Amino acid sequence: MPRTNRLPLLAVIGLLLSAVFVIALATTAHADSTQITIMQDDSHVLRDPVDTLNTFRSLGVTDVRIFMGWESVSPSPNSRTRPRGFNPSNPASYSARSWAPYDAAVRDAAARGMSVNLVLTGPAPLWATTPAARGVAAHNPNVYEPSASLFADFVKAVGTRYDGGYTPAGSSSRLPAVRFWAIWDEPNYGYQLAPQAVKGVDVAPYLYRGLLDAAWSSLRATGHGGNTILFGDTAPRGANPPGVANGMVPLRFLRSLYCVSSSFQELRGAVAAARHCPTNAAGSRRFRAQNPALFDASGFAAHLYTSGQDSRPNLQDPSNEPDYAGLIDLPKLERTLDRLNSIYGSHTRFPIYNTEFGFQTNPPRSQCGCVFLSPTTAAFYLNWAEYIEWTNPRVRSDAQYLLYDAPGPLGHATSESVFSSGLLFLNGTPKADYSAFELPLYLPSTSTGSGRSLQVWGQVRPAPYAERDTGLPQQVVIEFQPPGGAWTPVSTATITNSAGYFRVPVTFPSSGSVRLQWAYPSGFAFLPAGAGIVTSRTQAIKIG
Repeated sequence: MPRTNRLPLLAVIGLLLSAVFVIALATTAHADSTQITIMQDDSHVLRDPVDTLNTFRSLGVTDVRIFMGWESVSPSPNSRTRPRGFNPSNPASYSARSWAPYDAAVRDAAARGMSVNLVLTGPAPLWATTPAARGVAAHNPNVYEPSASLFADFVKAVGTRYDGGYTPAGSSSRLPAVRFWAIWDEPNYGYQLAPQAVKGVDVAPYLYRGLLDAAWSSLRATGHGGNTILFGDTAPRGANPPGVANGMVPLRFLRSLYCVSSSFQELRGAVAAARHCPTNAAGSRRFRAQNPALFDASGFAAHLYTSGQDSRPNLQDPSNEPDYAGLIDLPKLERTLDRLNSIYGSHTRFPIYNTEFGFQTNPPRSQCGCVFLSPTTAAFYLNWAEYIEWTNPRVRSDAQYLLYDAPGPLGHATSESVFSSGLLFLNGTPKADYSAFELPLYLPSTSTGSGRSLQVWGQVRPAPYAERDTGLPQQVVIEFQPPGGAWTPVSTATITNSAGYFRVPVTFPSSGSVRLQWAYPSGFAFLPAGAGIVTSRTQAIKIG
C-alpha cells in the first residue's frame, strides 16, 4: 500500500529518543487482555489471500472474518433435489474446488499467526430450504426456512475439515485448525433468514434457534467444544413490527429467541406454541438444557454500526427505537442478554464481540441509502468509536468492514460503490481512515488549563506483531504542533498492552495540534512494500 518512505532504523531510534517534554509509560485501562481486531473483506481474502492477509497483518488485524456460505460449497445449490450419493456430513463428499479458496485462506492466515473467524451462514442450497408461496421469498428463496438437520450435517463437514487433523485428498499436509466460529450472519435480517414474521408471529427467532442448536451440537461432535463459538451477529436495526422479508429489530429478536414477551415474561400456551417455545413451566425448566448455546456460547456477536443524522458514535438514533442495538445501545444490549439468561437461572454475562463495523464515505458515491461521511470525519469517528469500545470491559473486539470499498454496479474505481466503508478506495488508494485504523488516536478531552495534562489514548495496532517478530518492545511518539509552527516530539509511550493500546497524560505547552508517529521496525514479517513511518490523524487541542 502507498506509504511514506521507510526510515533507517537508527533514524527511527533517534526520533523515538528525541522526545523532550514528557516521557511516559503506557497505562492499561482496559483490563481484558483478549481484545482482538477483526477485519472482513471476503472478495479479496478468498481471491488473493497472500497479498490481502499481508496487508491485514501489517494493519495489526488479529482475526480474519470469513463467510462460508452453505450454498457456496454445496453441490447443485439451485436445485430442489439433493444430488444422489452426496453425504452432506462428509467433507470429502464436497468438491475440492469449492473448498479450495477457504483452505488457502485458512493456511495463509495460520502462516501469519492470524486466527480465522469462520462464519457458517446462508444462503442455503435450495434443496435444504422450504418452498415458499409465490412472491413471498422472491428476494432470496435460498434463505427461506433452511433445514436445521441438514445444516447440522454441513457444520459437521466443516468442523471435520478444520479440526487440525484433516488432510485433503491430493494434499501432503493437514489443514490448520479453525478455533473461532460464528453461527449465521444477521439472522434478524430478511435477506439472510426468512420469513422474519408471518401474520404478527415472530418466525426467524425460532428458525435461528434451531440452526444454532444444530451447529452447536455438530461443532462439539467434531472436537470444537472448547473453541470460541459466537451467536447472534445481529444487524443493529430493523422493522418493528417486522414482515416476511424485512428486518426485525434486534432486541425483539433476542426476546423471541429466548421465548419471552416484551415485558420479559415467559411465553405460555398458544402464543408460545406458535413460536416453538415451551408452553408451560415444565417445558421452561428444560429450555436451558435443550438450547445450550443460548447460555454457554463464548460470546454474543453484534454489528454495532452507528446511525443518526451524521453517524456520530455518541448519539442515539433519532427514531428513538428502543429495540435497536448499535454502538450507543451497548449497555441496553448487555442488560437484555443478562436478563434473558437470569430468567432461566443462568448467571452468564456474555462478552460482546463487535464483528462488523465501519463508516461509509463519500467519496466514493454509493448505492446504499446510508449516512455518508467525508473520509476525514470517518477517520475521527472510527477512533472515537473504538475508544468507546475500549472503555467497556465486556467488549472483546473491534471490527472493520471492509479493506476495499465494495464495487458498485458501474464498477467505477472511485466514483461509485455498493458499500463504501473500506479503508481503501476501489483503486487501492488509502483513505484518511486507513492510517487512523492503523494508528488510532483519541483524546477524551481536548481542552484544559495551562500546566495541566490531557489524556492521550491510542493504539499501535501492529505493535504486537512487531514485538513478536523482532523481540523488541515498541514505542510510539506523541507529537505537538503550535499554530504556524513545526511538529515536535513531546512524549513517547512504550506499548505494554497485549493489543497495542496505550493511555498517557501529556502536558502540552500551548494550544495546537497533536498526532502520533510510529515506524515499522526492520524484521517485521510479511510487510507489504513501501511500509515505513505511520502518522495518525491530527487532533486540535486548546490550552489555557
